Amino acid sequence: MRDRRLLLIYAIILIDVVVGSAIGPIMPEFVKGLEHPQVWLSVGTALFLGVQLFAAPMLGKISDGYGRRPVMIVSAIGTFLADCLLLPVRASLYFVNRFSDGLTNGMYATVRSAITDISAKDELFKNLGIEGAIISLGFVIGPMVAGLLLTVLNVPEGQQATYVAGLAVSLSALNIGLSFLLRETHPQPSGIRGKELRDEVALSVNVLTLWSRLNAKGRLHPGLLQLVLMQVALTFSIGYYFYFVAFVSVGELQMDAKAISYFFIYFGTLSIAINYVFYTYFADRINQRRAIFWLALLGTPVLAAYGLLGTSLVGLYVVVTIDCLTISLIQGLIEGLMAQRTSDEDRGEIFGLNQAMQGLASFVTTLVFGALSLIDLRLPYAWFAACLAVVAWLAHRKF
Repeated sequence: MRDRRLLLIYAIILIDVVVGSAIGPIMPEFVKGLEHPQVWLSVGTALFLGVQLFAAPMLGKISDGYGRRPVMIVSAIGTFLADCLLLPVRASLYFVNRFSDGLTNGMYATVRSAITDISAKDELFKNLGIEGAIISLGFVIGPMVAGLLLTVLNVPEGQQATYVAGLAVSLSALNIGLSFLLRETHPQPSGIRGKELRDEVALSVNVLTLWSRLNAKGRLHPGLLQLVLMQVALTFSIGYYFYFVAFVSVGELQMDAKAISYFFIYFGTLSIAINYVFYTYFADRINQRRAIFWLALLGTPVLAAYGLLGTSLVGLYVVVTIDCLTISLIQGLIEGLMAQRTSDEDRGEIFGLNQAMQGLASFVTTLVFGALSLIDLRLPYAWFAACLAVVAWLAHRKF
C-alpha cells in the first residue's frame, strides 16, 4: 500500500507547479511596455533561478536538521506571499515576485529528499518518475485552468493577468493547508544549532564553495560528481522551457496567451502519459546511464529544430512530440541515480547543493540565451542543443 505521505507530497507538488505554470503565459504582460521585453523576461527568470544558489543548500540543510515538513510549510507560505505581489500588474513587482518566489523554490530539494526517505529501494525510480509525471501534469492543468478561467468569464485582454494572478494566490493558499497536513518523513532529524545555520548561510552565499562541498560529498558517494555535472549540462539545455514563452510570443509564431495555454496542455498531457509508462514499466529495468546517453543524443537535433520552425504551428507540435519521447525523460533518470548515492544523514544537503548548482546553471543559461536573443531569436536553440550534446558525452563516460 502506498504511503499516504507520498500521495500528499504529490498533491503539494502538483498544486505548486499548477500555480507556476498558470502564471507563465501572462508574464509577458508585466514587461510588454519595456524595450526588448524578451530580455526582461529573461532577467526575471534569472532572478527566480539564481537566488536558489544560496536558498536551496540552506533549505536542504535545515530539512536535514529539523525535518522536511517545516521547510515545505515555509515554502508554501513564501509562494503565497510572492503570488500576492502579482495582483497589481507592474513590472517592478514582477521582478520582486521572481526574487521572493525563488527564495522558497529550493523546496524541491526537500521534496526529493522526502520522496527518497519513504521509498523502498526497488520503488525509488518509479516514485521519482511519478514526481516528474506530476510536474508534467501541473504544466497541463495550470494553463488549462487559466485558459478556462479567461474563456468562461470572457475576461477582457487588459484584465487577464490580474484574474490569473488571483487564481494563483487562491491555489497557493490551498497548498499552505496541505503542507500543514503532511507528517514528517525524515527518520531522525537531529536538529541544527544557530551557529551551524549561520555557517550554512555564509557558505551558500559563497558560490565558490559549492563545488568544493560537492567534491567532498563525491568522495563519500562515488559517481555523484559526474551526475551533478550531467545535471548542470541538462539545466543549461532545458533553459528553453523558460525561453519558450518569450520565443513564441515575440518571435515569428506570434502566439497569444490562449494559444500558449493550449500548447502547454498538449505538451503536458503527452509528457504525462510517456513519463508514467516509462517510469512505471521501464526505468528500473534498463541501464539508466545508457538510456540517458541515447535520449540526450536523439534529443540534441530536436532542440535545434525548435529554432528552425518559422511560422509553422504544425511543425511546433511535431517537434514537441519527439521532445516528450526523448528530452523530457532524462531528468528523472539523473535524479534516481543521484538519490541512490545519498544517505539519511546528508540527503537534504546533497539535493540542496545540487539544486544550487542547477540555480547557478539556470542563471548562466538565462544570461546566455538573453544575450543571444538580442542577435536573433532563434540562436538560443543552438546553445540549448550544444548543452544537451554535453549531457550525452558525460553519460557515455563510465561513472
